[in-house]
Amino acid sequence: MKYFNLYPLFVMAVITSYCGEKQTKPHKDNINYEIKDTITSYGPKSMVRNVKQGRNGTILIAASYAGVFRYDGKSFTNLTGKIGSRRYWNVLEDRRGTLWFATTDSGVYHYNGKSFQHFTTREGLANDAVFSIYEDRAGTIWFGTGGGASRYDGKSFRNYTTKEGLSNNNIHTIFEDKSGKIWFGTSGDACFYDGKTFTVFKNKKGKAFQNVWSIIEDRNGNVWFGASIINDRKGDTLFVSNGIWRYDGSTFTRVIERAASAIFEDKHGNIWTTGPVHPNGVGDWILSFYNQKSLYTKKVPVIEIMSINKMLCGILEADDGSIWFGSLNGVYRYDGKNITDFRSKKDKQ
Repeated sequence: MKYFNLYPLFVMAVITSYCGEKQTKPHKDNINYEIKDTITSYGPKSMVRNVKQGRNGTILIAASYAGVFRYDGKSFTNLTGKIGSRRYWNVLEDRRGTLWFATTDSGVYHYNGKSFQHFTTREGLANDAVFSIYEDRAGTIWFGTGGGASRYDGKSFRNYTTKEGLSNNNIHTIFEDKSGKIWFGTSGDACFYDGKTFTVFKNKKGKAFQNVWSIIEDRNGNVWFGASIINDRKGDTLFVSNGIWRYDGSTFTRVIERAASAIFEDKHGNIWTTGPVHPNGVGDWILSFYNQKSLYTKKVPVIEIMSINKMLCGILEADDGSIWFGSLNGVYRYDGKNITDFRSKKDKQ
């Protein structure tokens, strides 16, 4: 399956930051509660940056400008029609069953099934460009923004920036490992937080990992992450930490040299990634599969499931074992044999 537009990977630049705690009621928006949720048999046609698991086997899809959708196995429901068009980037259904919608242009929306709350810098959010949402084991919600990390306990925000020791304020992803450390992938150095101190993690040569977009922990307790090369305006490589890396608690090992924008471990222990063939993001992007039986071999074989010359993004394994992944032009599902493009017939033309 091939397409013919070239889209480089980009990082949104934002400059506003906020530190400390702030407790205030979310401000009111012009949310039109008279608008009914739109239900269709086809999915969004715009960029799908993240795909997440919802309750009862549902799939949650964050599609830029199109909305955040829930798929129940039969139809797609736009959950954000009452809010209107925003640059939706991420979604989370927390343990309470409430939904969080992250945007990169207007902060975060919280939806309890009946009404919305809107959180921005006015309420204490570090920045209104939000890329990542994560719920830790204590039920605290973390937001990775363009101006630092925000931790929300249900009442107030506590923000962490470079002033508190965070390595870089532009955060792509947040993850908590089994030991309780919070890991941050950023545009600069990646780091982790132990509740007291931020530590930049480095490879055996003492070099920090930069431009990390995805971090997971596998069933064996290894932490995996994907880093990409960044070139300066002259085309010179600024660092060489690109690839898919594995951390066993003491040593970092580069498993694959190819960069990854998303990493996911399925229920069988296999690793799935999306990422560009070329480090600068131009050209083909590939959904790749790595069998768990060969993850520790000297040269790990890769199975390329799908190649497309448009960006591929977040990955999710559904309850039925199918793999969902986002792209620059919608969402796809791979059932082990076939790939389903959920756009309407008109949008596929």
